[in-house]
Amino acid sequence: MLAQEIMNTHVYKVNEDATIRKVIEAFLEYRISGLPVVNNNNEIVGYISDGDIMQYIGKHEDIIIDSIFHVDVVKGDDEGFEERLKSILELNVMEMAKKHVVKTSWDEEVEEVAAILGKKQIKKLPVEKNGVLVGIISRGDVIRHTFKKIL
Repeated sequence: MLAQEIMNTHVYKVNEDATIRKVIEAFLEYRISGLPVVNNNNEIVGYISDGDIMQYIGKHEDIIIDSIFHVDVVKGDDEGFEERLKSILELNVMEMAKKHVVKTSWDEEVEEVAAILGKKQIKKLPVEKNGVLVGIISRGDVIRHTFKKIL
């Protein structure tokens, strides 16, 4: 079985020029937790997940770095939670998205797709054909399609 046989071809995605506001609107409207980021040629240039946003809006404590000759303080948050929420909305998606995207080819074997999802501990895997986004495969897709013939 190949990736193209189980991938979802209706992929929610966001353009690299989009803001985080657009990403969060898509998360809420489509009840999803991640989006491939594409350029104008529909090539995958990033991936943004709810985890990326959580890291940004979560509380950041001061960090004290104590060496023999010097003490440095890396300042945590100066603004409160509500201010952090508002401040990220107009950021460009590429300021938060992962630029190194784990992806697979449309003609990859499903067992390899399963290995990638498991080894990398990711929930979704964008699928490309000739460098262009053509689908997405979730862990649930792999489970449903591989076990339905056995059960």
